[in-house]
Amino acid sequence: MLSFRASLAFLLSAAVCVASAFATPTHKKTATAHARSVHHALRSTASSKSRHKKLHGQQAIDPARVTEIQQALIRQHYMTGEANGQWDSTTVAAMQKFQSDQGWQTKLMPDSRAIKKLGLGPDYSNAINASGSSFADPKAADIPATQASGFAAASGVNR
Repeated sequence: MLSFRASLAFLLSAAVCVASAFATPTHKKTATAHARSVHHALRSTASSKSRHKKLHGQQAIDPARVTEIQQALIRQHYMTGEANGQWDSTTVAAMQKFQSDQGWQTKLMPDSRAIKKLGLGPDYSNAINASGSSFADPKAADIPATQASGFAAASGVNR
């Protein structure tokens, strides 16, 4: 029994060795450093000509929105004159001064806190859930007169 197991093990190990000897290599030979650098240079030159730089985010402020911002800055006495809808140096300076006076970072583009502080934040009045939301006006309390008088008596406040 021992010789049968030994011969079976020898036969299996010999089969594995023979199979690996006849196997074809699966990896490619590496190119020389020069060939790789030339190929990389050609590829990057060709791809940089065909590839355009993608712009992300908002690139400019809509003129109607600029007019709103300018009108708000005029109301707050940071600008004088008429709102013209142009994001010009006068508007940039006024916005930077406004943000600086609030203790905020002065950027070329308006900060969202500054927009809200100027009263130009988002309008949620037409939202689906606007009636029961925290930004809607609270409903008037309907407290019976007897209960209201009890609250006033308990708090010690006279009406």
